[in-house]
Amino acid sequence: MAIWALCVGLPASAADRLIPLATRSEVTLSYWWMPRDGATATVLLFSGGSGGIGYRDGEPKSGNFLIRSREEFVKAGFNVAIMGNPSDSPKLTPTFRQSPEHMTDVRAVVQDLRVRSAVPVWLVGTSQGTISAAAAGIDLGVSIDGVVLTATLTGQQFGGSVSDLSLNKLLVPVLVHQHAKDGCKITPPYLAERLIPKLTASPVKKYMEVDGGQNPTGPPCEAFHHHGYIGMEPEAVAQISAWIKNPVP
Repeated sequence: MAIWALCVGLPASAADRLIPLATRSEVTLSYWWMPRDGATATVLLFSGGSGGIGYRDGEPKSGNFLIRSREEFVKAGFNVAIMGNPSDSPKLTPTFRQSPEHMTDVRAVVQDLRVRSAVPVWLVGTSQGTISAAAAGIDLGVSIDGVVLTATLTGQQFGGSVSDLSLNKLLVPVLVHQHAKDGCKITPPYLAERLIPKLTASPVKKYMEVDGGQNPTGPPCEAFHHHGYIGMEPEAVAQISAWIKNPVP
């Protein structure tokens, strides 16, 4: 009883933990899980760069926009899951993010999330993570509930981009969320907006271009520049969360 009372007294974040999964033959993957009572949806977050959660000292430490903003999604009333990298690919490439192996990993995580919480599941990616979110959205069809792409990787690069995917096969609501001052050459606003006409099978699609934030630092393709919504994380997540709750054109 004393142990039970101690656990009851802990904050909700005490439930946050790594969930290990065997996703493929001799391959394991761990994702970060933040369950909350009364959650209206689960957002599965795909970080940019080479992926992963930057796990150190018992929690994610990555400065990626989505990972550092995870508590904002919790405040919006969502369970949060952060996709980790598989044991056979510690650093994700654009090519791997579209591969059958990656799709198998994502399916395994989504299936596990469905068991843990019977609420809608949305895939949310940023930068290189938008390749994962869009490709997995195509692969999973209507077994997920929606896709959100932020700072979308649309320009030409080795291994391909979201612009190269069969976006006409996305069957769920899609939000393309873009910072107007994103200066990264492979995530320009004008190319992100051009994705919308390609989403012919999506029942609801929206291009949302926003502005705001302050004090960008580092290269324009990195997490602490406008590319990573620096200085406006709560506002950006609030916009995304409101649309997830009520997808409108």
